[in-house]
Amino acid sequence: MANRLAQETSPYLLQHADNPVDWMAWGPEALARAKAENKPILLSVGYAACHWCHVMAHECFENPQIAGLMNERFVNIKVDREERPDIDTIYQTALAMMGQQGGWPLTMFLTPDGAPFWGGTYFPPEDAYGRPGFPAVLNAIGDTYASEPDRVAHNVTALTGGLGTLAQNHAGSPFELKLLDDIALRFSKEFDLTYGGIAGAPKFPQSPILALLWRAWRRRGENLTGPRDCVLVTLTRMCQGGIYDHLGGGFARYSTDEAWLAPHFEKMLYDNAQLLELLTLAWQGTRDPLYAARAAETVDWLAREMIAANGAFAATLDADSEGEEGKFYVWTEAEIDDALADAGLAGHAETFKRVYGVTAGGNWEGKTILTRGLAPGLEDPATEVRLAEARAALLARRAGRVRPGWDDKVLADWNGLMITALAQAGLAFGRADWLALARSAFDAVLRDLMVDGRLHHAWRLGRTTAAGLLDDHAAMARAGVALFEATGDTACLAAARDLAAAANRHFWDEQDGGYFFTADDAEALIVRTKSVHDAATPSGNAMMLEVLARLFLLTGDTAYARQSGDLATAFAGELARNFFPLATYLNAVDLMASAVQVVVVGDGPAAEDLARTVLDLSLPNRVFLRVADGAALPPGHPAAGKGLVEGRPAAYLCREMSCLPPITEPAALAAALAPEAEPA
Repeated sequence: MANRLAQETSPYLLQHADNPVDWMAWGPEALARAKAENKPILLSVGYAACHWCHVMAHECFENPQIAGLMNERFVNIKVDREERPDIDTIYQTALAMMGQQGGWPLTMFLTPDGAPFWGGTYFPPEDAYGRPGFPAVLNAIGDTYASEPDRVAHNVTALTGGLGTLAQNHAGSPFELKLLDDIALRFSKEFDLTYGGIAGAPKFPQSPILALLWRAWRRRGENLTGPRDCVLVTLTRMCQGGIYDHLGGGFARYSTDEAWLAPHFEKMLYDNAQLLELLTLAWQGTRDPLYAARAAETVDWLAREMIAANGAFAATLDADSEGEEGKFYVWTEAEIDDALADAGLAGHAETFKRVYGVTAGGNWEGKTILTRGLAPGLEDPATEVRLAEARAALLARRAGRVRPGWDDKVLADWNGLMITALAQAGLAFGRADWLALARSAFDAVLRDLMVDGRLHHAWRLGRTTAAGLLDDHAAMARAGVALFEATGDTACLAAARDLAAAANRHFWDEQDGGYFFTADDAEALIVRTKSVHDAATPSGNAMMLEVLARLFLLTGDTAYARQSGDLATAFAGELARNFFPLATYLNAVDLMASAVQVVVVGDGPAAEDLARTVLDLSLPNRVFLRVADGAALPPGHPAAGKGLVEGRPAAYLCREMSCLPPITEPAALAAALAPEAEPA
């Protein structure tokens, strides 16, 4: 018999609708019940694609005896961390304050008013893996809450006091760009130059840090090659490793080992968005065909498997199918031989198995994760053609397997990340279809998640299901700016300005500066958080810093310049505390200080040649516009009033709101960009 989660739309919550646990969704009703019954709250947070969430659900939440204990002693609340990151952020922080490693599933015990007093992550049904069994935990927590209120109160006081720091920012003075170079060099010392990534295991892509390293090299060129090497080794190893789906495209969330071989197999929209953006930058700077191939394959996967019902992008693909992690993705040698023989490609088998590391014994739990990590370079062209034919045959065979679960809810912030990446990649690779895909998703999010001028966070089955957050407005404003630069459509710029205005009205801290994560009229949680730290996704404050800087550069409106300066200062003091999670913020500061504006005026082949000269270069701080002759730029723009030169299209290169003389030849434009494109 279904519990109350059957009324929800979140695929994760619906996964638990048939549990014998009397689950409730987070909300006033659940909190009121806890107070009325004077029971502690058992808060369980996870997401639909999470392998260990499935394990704990099967072992504990589907167990009638354990469920009975949960129902007897607790009010049980289930939260989708993707739908309610505001809740997840608070209680993950509380767990960290207890000295425990965070993650999902998150299992927290709260007082009836939502204050945390103890917690953990995954618990087995009985003592195992050095962890106590869940029934023992439930009884111990229930007994402590009932008989030791002073102990509970002590924990609550300590944790809630510490959580108060989540509402604080640390202001500071502006800093020189040399500090960014120093930080890049410090980061590069942490990298594994054999396999890439920050040394050790598990390994996450860390895209904002890789972007910071790339920017450092673009500033200093051959005088600072270490950061570049970190980026290229990491990207190449990831593109050829098992973390990449060599048949269907797209990257898994992270690798459990140092060589990028064995991932947790879930695919997240936000990871693939950030990696697509990074692949584009690296391809512009290297012309490596591997990066172009992985970018195209990832977009193919997105278009084939990740379009939600309304035309925007779905959130995730599960790690599990048929109750087993990775079953959809792994192979035996016999399965590969059989599939290739059936496709008439038996002659390709030995080459394919050599290149992709296929052996009789496998490389993971007796099966094979396809990887090119043993020889990360490409084969000769003829061999690559044969490999592509074999991959197509195996992909067709794989299509007959039971597919992993698909979380098709639409999240505004994750869509904003992917729309931005698609807009940038579409420009760089000259793919109008990618730009159309980005615009379709942008329109869908604004149509279905925008209510009274503000975004909601999540949408599914025709319903918005969570209030909008800072990250939603920041990421979608960034997407609007990227689409404007890519297409010239002023409606996208207007949408970006409206979203920034909504963020200013409802999220800005008038007292201390910076933006809160939740709106001023949102549900009151135990703390209203404010942070510039990156998590799995880039920081909303950092994205807003980039948005404000770009809006100033595109419009000349000095109000954006003032607010971007205030925002940068509001968090500058964080550098003295811990720069590791500040990569997106630092990249936005770099843009503020070193933006390269290029306006190409005119139409036709000559204008296209000028534009392609710019777009072929890896310029992380590029702000690009194409305008027809006579089109009016805003009066505050440094190129306002400038047009054709003797009837010929011209490019205007502007830095620090001042433009060089017009340039009409592509070679001259490339030379003028050389200090940024190829630093001495």
